[in-house]
Amino acid sequence: METPPRVRTPQAVLFACGLNSVRSPMAASLLQQMFPQALYVKSAGVRKGELDPFAVAAMAELGHDISQHKPTTFEELDDWEGLNFDLIVTLSPEAHHKALELTRTMAVDVEYWPTHDPTGADGNREQKLQAYREVCDSLSMRIRKRFSRVGAANG
Repeated sequence: METPPRVRTPQAVLFACGLNSVRSPMAASLLQQMFPQALYVKSAGVRKGELDPFAVAAMAELGHDISQHKPTTFEELDDWEGLNFDLIVTLSPEAHHKALELTRTMAVDVEYWPTHDPTGADGNREQKLQAYREVCDSLSMRIRKRFSRVGAANG
């Protein structure tokens, strides 16, 4: 057997982190670009932050424009459209606990992908930007691995 039985191919994916200002919008944009027709993709945070300019710059280098992203909380997303996702991918411990709490009574898979928070990077602009690039690369590899079956199914 190639994949564990719990690994299903989702149709609606939510990426979640602490502030919805760096990691989760990056991941959502990466997945959306890889499979633009195959999946419904959103991102949310435990709390509402401000979109990080380094995240915007790092994603722009890859041809992604996340500059119009508006950080959203789980509660706002639930109010606006509901938490109707097959899969919630959490990128921080705080988001993972919140997702598990919110989905206790729902048929949704929650996966925890521990992802480094680049906002604490020291150094000059280039060194800080490099920390964000590394998060992008890490997320991109993880997304390709996890969702490669989506591309095969819709290819």
